[in-house]
Amino acid sequence: MPTRKYTYYDYTLSLCPECLKRIDAKIVFEDGNVFMLKRCKEHGTSKVLIADDLEYYKNIRNYNKPSETPYKFNTKTDYGCPYDCGLCPDHEQHSCLTVVEITDRCNLTCPTCYAGSSPSYGRHRTLEEVKQMLDVVVENEKEPDVVQISGGEPTLHPQLFEILDYAKSLPIKHIMLNTNGIKIARDFEYAKKLAAYSPDFEIYLQFDSFKKDVLETMRGANLLGIREKALAHLNKLNLSTTLVVTLQKHLNDDEIGQTIDFALKQKCVRGVTLQPTQIAGRLDNFNSQTDRITLTEVRRKILEQTDIFNEDDLIPVPCNPDALVMGYALKLGGKVVPLTRYVNPADLLDNGKNTIVYEQDEALHGKMLDLFSTGNSVEVASKNLHQILCCLPFVKAPTLGYENLFRIIIMQFVDAYNFDVRAIKKSCVHIVNKDNKIIPFETMNLFYRDDKKEYLKKLQEENL
Repeated sequence: MPTRKYTYYDYTLSLCPECLKRIDAKIVFEDGNVFMLKRCKEHGTSKVLIADDLEYYKNIRNYNKPSETPYKFNTKTDYGCPYDCGLCPDHEQHSCLTVVEITDRCNLTCPTCYAGSSPSYGRHRTLEEVKQMLDVVVENEKEPDVVQISGGEPTLHPQLFEILDYAKSLPIKHIMLNTNGIKIARDFEYAKKLAAYSPDFEIYLQFDSFKKDVLETMRGANLLGIREKALAHLNKLNLSTTLVVTLQKHLNDDEIGQTIDFALKQKCVRGVTLQPTQIAGRLDNFNSQTDRITLTEVRRKILEQTDIFNEDDLIPVPCNPDALVMGYALKLGGKVVPLTRYVNPADLLDNGKNTIVYEQDEALHGKMLDLFSTGNSVEVASKNLHQILCCLPFVKAPTLGYENLFRIIIMQFVDAYNFDVRAIKKSCVHIVNKDNKIIPFETMNLFYRDDKKEYLKKLQEENL
C-alpha cells in the first residue's frame, strides 16, 4: 500500500497564517522532526516546524498537571478559542505572570517589537488607568504571583514611581520592570531609586546580543555601551535582574551559551529568559521557514553551547509544558551546580510521591512545585531553598540565599504559524488590555491590539 513519508501523531486546531481563521491541523513526525500541517480553503496548505527533538516533544505530555484557574473569568465563551479572550471560562490556567503596559511610547523603534512602540506612537496611561489595570489583576488572582510593569518603555512614564508605590501596596508577590536599560544606564540615582522597591522587585533587562550588527538589526541601535553601563549600575546596587534574550535563527542563536556564561558572572543577575521571536507587530514580514527558532532548538543549543547543563537540567514546566522550559542551578563560590537534575520529574505532578529522589519527606513536595513555577521569581523561590538543600548531601553552604540561585527559562510565544489551541488554553503569561480584560500574551498580539480589533470582530461574526 502507498505509505506517507511522515507518521501521523495528533490533531489540534490552529490558524491560517494569512487570514487568521481557525482551521484543522495535524501534528506529524518526519525525519526526527515534528511538523504542523494545515490547510486553509482560501490560502492553501502550510507546513511549519514546531520541534526538532521528537523524543522531547513526546515527553511533554507527561508533564501536564491539573489546571489552576483564576478566581474570576472576565468574558463568556461565545466564539471559541482564541476569539473569546478575556479570560473566558474555557481557559485552563491562571496568570503566573501578568503584563501591565503603562505606556505605548518607547525611546527605541525596534524592528522586532511585537507592539509597534516608538517615540511617537500612542500615549502614556494615566495613573488612574494603571491603578484600574492592577486592581483587575488582583481581582482575578487575589494574590498575583508576578506582575510585570511594561510598555513601550515604562521608564519613560512620568509617574512610574507612583505606579510602583501603588503596586507595592497591593498583595502582589513579585513585581518586575521590563526595560531596555537606557534610563538605568544613564542615571545611577534613578537606578538607586528603583532598588528601593526591593525585595520582591526585579529588573527584566533586554539583552539580545554582544554584537553591534545584531543589535542594530534587532533594536535599530547599537546598545552595547548601554547594556554594560546598566549592568554596572545594577551590579553595584545588587538589584535582582533577569537578562531577556529575543532569539532569531542565524542572527543571535550562536550566542546563547555566551550569554548564560556571562550572566553567571554578574552579581545582580538571577537568571536568563530566552524568547524565540513571535511573528507579530513589526515582524509581519518575518520568514517563518528560515528565521523561526523553536523551543527545542533553543534547548538543544543551550546543551551544545555550555558545559554546565545536561538534558535532565532543562525540563518542561507543568503549567504549560508546550511553551515553557525551566532549569535551576546554584552559584557556589564560582562553581555552578545544576539543581533540576536531582528532581524526580514525576514528583512535580504526583502528590502521592516523594519530592526528590534522595528524600522521603512528602512535605517538601509543595516546596518543589513552588520552586519550579514560572509564577515565582528566583527571590520567592529562595524561601524554599534551605528546605530543599537537605536533599543534596554534597551541598554544604548554610548561608545560601537568593543570590546563589540562577534560573534559565525558555518561553515560547506561539503565533499564527505555529498556533496550537492546546498550548493557548494553557497559557499562563497574560496581559491586561485597555478594556481591563486579561488576555494570553500571544493572542493579544495576534488579535486584541488596537489595529487588529476590527478584523477580530469580523472573525467573531463568521464564527457565530
